Amino acid sequence: MEMLNHHCGIDRDERGVVRLTICNAGSLNILSSPVTDGVREGLTRLASDRGIRALILQGQGEKSMIGGADIKEMAKLEQKSAEAFISRLRDLCEAVRAFPSPVIARMPGWCLGGGLEVAAACDFRIAAHDATFGMPEVRVGIPSVIHAALLPRLIGWGRARWLVMTAENIDAPTALAWGLVDVVAPPGGLDEAVEHTIKSLLECGPEALRAQKALLRQWEELPLTESVNLSVAVFGKSFLTDEPKRLMQGFIDRKR
Repeated sequence: MEMLNHHCGIDRDERGVVRLTICNAGSLNILSSPVTDGVREGLTRLASDRGIRALILQGQGEKSMIGGADIKEMAKLEQKSAEAFISRLRDLCEAVRAFPSPVIARMPGWCLGGGLEVAAACDFRIAAHDATFGMPEVRVGIPSVIHAALLPRLIGWGRARWLVMTAENIDAPTALAWGLVDVVAPPGGLDEAVEHTIKSLLECGPEALRAQKALLRQWEELPLTESVNLSVAVFGKSFLTDEPKRLMQGFIDRKR
């Protein structure tokens, strides 16, 4: 594993798949300010690498991807330092959300609070069969903020309200039924489930996937008519690459 910094390690395979591991953050991969900054810096460095076809985000070990934000650090905050702390976490989530290639969250064990916000910013969430999810902030005197705002879009207002206001955890089958995660792997099958999604992504045009991700992000923000009309030029620009001709011809040849 190559260490980009003390808290961010990467492995890259010959297919252009990068596995980013959150390192030296305790057994549950807790987001202190240094960890948050380290992972964000790693993502920012990788974002300019057009050879990356897909990114897997994971923690060290099998207890969690990210257990949550550092409650020991938060307990010492006051208003100004609290805003600085949460701004760091916002910037990390945005670095995930804005990453040009598809990002897969590999989710064993616990995924709580800030960890679930980071996961929500990923494109795909693949969970272990015994994973647990929750937004416990109100139980420690703070609201769920920043990318918790993605939750109503993922799971609807009622379920998002239930998560952030009751602070009760849900199990993996419930998360799947709600649409909070995309896949729940069978016991021992988390990496195989991640690989299945990777193989699907690698069958797609890399430039088309980048364009699709960028469009999806704009669709989240824009009214419907603007979203529809914006797509026309993006479709046209896709023909400036060789991907449509090459992949369409391959499809035609297979049908003969």
